[in-house]
Amino acid sequence: MEKMLEIGMHLVLDGYTQDLNAIGSLDRIRNFLDSFPVHMGMTKVTAPYVFQYQGGSPQEGGISGIVIIAESHISIHTFPAQGYVSVDIFSCKPFDVEEAIRNLTEYFHLTDFCHQVFDRGIEYPKEIPSVIPLVLEERLQNLEKMVHT
Repeated sequence: MEKMLEIGMHLVLDGYTQDLNAIGSLDRIRNFLDSFPVHMGMTKVTAPYVFQYQGGSPQEGGISGIVIIAESHISIHTFPAQGYVSVDIFSCKPFDVEEAIRNLTEYFHLTDFCHQVFDRGIEYPKEIPSVIPLVLEERLQNLEKMVHT
């Protein structure tokens, strides 16, 4: 089915680092959330909110943070005991995904990472006559896929 309106892009990046200070410092995470939006041409609406969680064991503890931007939000979760970081960047304004990935891998000294980019906020026409051709097209595409499997 053809999408009619695309609201935004959502980059999800998960990575590992050997530099535990890069993901284990409240100040470093706060600095990232404070400076990254401006660097990417986004508009901060709030100061970053960053907190540390002490779990039942060191493996469970970490740092989480979020900054609200006019375009949506940027959030981060770190687990220093595992050297693991997860970052979400959701923006209704297009941004350079490759530049964002470069900045993330450099800032957190990532040795390994994977990422996905999602289109968010897709809407479809609400009037039945407009929807019928789109539904038929999608069903034909699905049938073609089934025939070839």
